[in-house]
Amino acid sequence: MSRSERAIITVLCMVYHGDKILVQNRVKKDWQGITFPGGHVEKAESFVQAVIREIYEETGLTIKNPVLCGTKQFQTEDEERYIVLLYRTNQFEGDLRSSEEGEMLWIDKNQLGKYQVAEGFLELFQVFDTDQYSEFYFERDEDNWIIRLY
Repeated sequence: MSRSERAIITVLCMVYHGDKILVQNRVKKDWQGITFPGGHVEKAESFVQAVIREIYEETGLTIKNPVLCGTKQFQTEDEERYIVLLYRTNQFEGDLRSSEEGEMLWIDKNQLGKYQVAEGFLELFQVFDTDQYSEFYFERDEDNWIIRLY
């Protein structure tokens, strides 16, 4: 039995300034609602290079010193492991803009519950915003997804 498996690797980043967080009102059909910007890691690209590139493409901001703060993972229907590396930073420059992925908004993190968020995002936010958890795991139980925080 092989110990290797196919994997898809992506990144998300929480850009913050004090109690304000930069969120994206994502319009794509998969994972719609308020979330953090991010995307796929390209072949031969470092994870840090990917998060810097993705944040620039989706927000117009150039981030510096992104810190890895956790992971999210689940198995796809094609039996691939979908891995999301979670980063955060408060170091950025540039002019904020939205992209075809969705509108970018600065919101107070304490008001997050008042927005329509992407599935599981409030739990995922706990990994970004606290040191209590380092992993968000979507586990499939028959036809339901169960969220586990570790």
